[in-house]
Amino acid sequence: MDSRVNRRAFLAATAVAATARLSPAPAEDKPAMLPVIDTHQHLWDLTKFKLGWLKPGDALDASYTPVEYAAAIDGLHVVKSVYMEVDVVPEQQQKEADYIVALCESKKTPTCAAVISGRPNAGEAFAKYITPFKGHKYVKGIRQVLHVPTTPAGYCLEPNFVKGIQLLGDLGLSYDLCVRPAELPNYVKLVDQCPGTRFILDHCGNPSAKFTKEQWDQWRKDMDALAAKKNVVSKISGFIANGWEKGKWATDDLAPAVNGTIGAFGVDRVMFGGDWPVVTLAATYKEWLTALRAIIASRPEADQRKILHDNAANFYRI
Repeated sequence: MDSRVNRRAFLAATAVAATARLSPAPAEDKPAMLPVIDTHQHLWDLTKFKLGWLKPGDALDASYTPVEYAAAIDGLHVVKSVYMEVDVVPEQQQKEADYIVALCESKKTPTCAAVISGRPNAGEAFAKYITPFKGHKYVKGIRQVLHVPTTPAGYCLEPNFVKGIQLLGDLGLSYDLCVRPAELPNYVKLVDQCPGTRFILDHCGNPSAKFTKEQWDQWRKDMDALAAKKNVVSKISGFIANGWEKGKWATDDLAPAVNGTIGAFGVDRVMFGGDWPVVTLAATYKEWLTALRAIIASRPEADQRKILHDNAANFYRI
């Protein structure tokens, strides 16, 4: 072989090696942020909808649209979201459902599924309203908020209400339990009467920052009883708005509710929920999600993925 070729090859190799020595070492790659499905996204446009519970001058007295939501989740790797009804006045329930279905169909936002408003105790009127959503591509379930002062204790066990919840099971739709923690035992009884319906417990059963030790102990006992029902899952969501003050809580303050819920239900039956914008009463979206990521950080990555993404994808089929 021509010695000149060998010399050229040697010089080229030497130059490459020298360049490599002079080049800075590549920055160490940061771990990829795990993807998130938000199972509890509120939206409301006060130019379109009336929320009877929202009073002029309240902290949440403003419109919260997909534009504001996009800003709240910016940089947090929220890849999909499930809309949660906002307790519009009853005469606007169908309008709300139509609005959110159109938003899902547009595919212009992360919102790809919905839990809509309904009144399960309304008998034939409820059946007429909800039956068309059987097998619906986007509507996955129903919620009626029951943790408000005007709802009497035991309401969820009234015969018409139970029949409405049983109908949801027949239609393949779920029901969200948004409850007062002291009434968790009543919801165990409701679930017992509706074995064919899938239930989602909202907000870890709504524990409070003001709980005494005895109340925390009772909450754990009641959560274990509800979790024993295999057709119930739980959202790790907006309990932070129950007495934790903005700027005055630490991640460790939230850990008992998070870890207690995971302990009761297991990592296969819990899902993250943002509860935006209600969560902003106590924290920004980023602060809440960052705190949750920190609380579960010591768990295996596969379990973190289940909590933040995979369980929701499986439950809602999204």
